[in-house]
Amino acid sequence: MTAFRESEPLAPRTTLRVGGPAARLVEATTADDLVDAVLEARDSGDDWLVLGGGSNVVIGDDGVDGTVIVAASRGIERLPDAPGSSRAIRLRVQAGEPWDELVARTVENGWAGLEAMSGIPGSTGAAPIQNIGAYGQEVAESLVAVEVLDDDGQRRTLPAPALRLGYRSSVLKHGGTRAVVLSVDLALEASPDARSRPIRYAQLAEALGVDLGQSAPLVGVRAAVLRLRSSKGMVLDAADPDSVSAGSFFTNPIVSESFARTLPVEAPRFVVEPEPPTLAVPLGSDPVRPPVPIERHVKLSAAWLIERASIVRGFALPGSRAAVSKKHTLALVNTGGATAAEIAQLARYIQTRVMSEFGVVLQPEPVLVGLEL
Repeated sequence: MTAFRESEPLAPRTTLRVGGPAARLVEATTADDLVDAVLEARDSGDDWLVLGGGSNVVIGDDGVDGTVIVAASRGIERLPDAPGSSRAIRLRVQAGEPWDELVARTVENGWAGLEAMSGIPGSTGAAPIQNIGAYGQEVAESLVAVEVLDDDGQRRTLPAPALRLGYRSSVLKHGGTRAVVLSVDLALEASPDARSRPIRYAQLAEALGVDLGQSAPLVGVRAAVLRLRSSKGMVLDAADPDSVSAGSFFTNPIVSESFARTLPVEAPRFVVEPEPPTLAVPLGSDPVRPPVPIERHVKLSAAWLIERASIVRGFALPGSRAAVSKKHTLALVNTGGATAAEIAQLARYIQTRVMSEFGVVLQPEPVLVGLEL
């Protein structure tokens, strides 16, 4: 039987610092330990939860009346290089490896592909679940495969396409599965002159003094991203009260292009191109009619919607210890001693204001455990 601790506080294990205790908690320091702990928890019939870095989760005030398994397996293994490919560097990273430490190591070695995701807190195992991304990069671009413990208790390797990665989503998050990520395989580019992939985010390009589509030194990209994230309270820093958050609390809404036209003309919007349908036409057959055009979708700015719904930076409900970050309206912060209920109350208020003003329902980005909006 795996050794566990009883009535273990969970708030200190999350970046938002809220949430009640776990009835039982076990730390799994290897992939085998993680498998054993999950199987044991499943066999017990009790509720269970795998917790990584605690950066994208909000745990309710009642805590978890079951087993919390902390994925603390560490390790970065370099796999045999892919022959004849510019993406020659292959890495296998254990689920509990801190994400930003992984990014720092790739930058130091001149390996391009993760540099714009510097400063994102949390563990590597959570990266494909959420398809994390920032400043024009997403994990989906570098992900090769993940090893998981599936619903049947079997260890399986899933290729990246099987995860159906989308904007902050995957089948691991929204597919109804409780598969547990054990390790992540990544493919990065060996950059002889230690330069980044093309910069695709305007704010980052401006900070680096380059044009969109150009590359820049990896070290410079990482430094610029960390500065930008720090200016928004998005880098964990004991001296910065605005970093006591779960990161961006709401995702950017994706709506139909026709709905987007009903919003004010100054509302930021970014067209999301649908994938064209695949048509198979037998050789020698008459051409088929072109498919009916699919209405395009548009990504909106959640921050813009919140601000235009009269929610200002630093806003808090009377008497509440939860507040909107003073640096970034997408982050909800714990100003000291806040409860999960206060965080949820503020989130619901913001949702209501945006819905009333624009008819858009903001969706939470963090995983909510024992908590509803």
